[in-house]
Amino acid sequence: MDLSNLKPAANSTKSEKRIGRGEGSGYGGTSTRGHKGAKSRSGYSRKIGFEGGQMPLQRRVPKYGFNNINRKVYKGINLSTLESLAASKGLTTIDVDVLFEAGLVKKNSLVKILGNGELTKKLEVKAHAFSKTAKEAIESLEGTVVKL
Repeated sequence: MDLSNLKPAANSTKSEKRIGRGEGSGYGGTSTRGHKGAKSRSGYSRKIGFEGGQMPLQRRVPKYGFNNINRKVYKGINLSTLESLAASKGLTTIDVDVLFEAGLVKKNSLVKILGNGELTKKLEVKAHAFSKTAKEAIESLEGTVVKL
């Protein structure tokens, strides 16, 4: 077997409809477009969302809501997660890069440390925000809190 005798599998290919090549082809005359109307004309293109004159969906459904462009979205990380991460990797300093490498946050995420769970070892934690309980828990073990 070589490249010169390769063929597609039987019945896997169809020949294209040759439209507008005379009456004898079966696709002459109106060339499968039907009679009259915009869709039969050359150069026809329908507007996006056009529903034949019916009120389109984007106009039937009311607008609502508000997007605050100044909103900051934080990814919450609990103390229990920090504890397990520090124990498994033997860390004393935890920052955004460590959390990224562990797959807990995305590269440019803003991180907020939350106070759920127990902390048993002294840690230096660097993040963008801290809850009141998380800050107290870290500092009660002589750990340090660094706000980025």
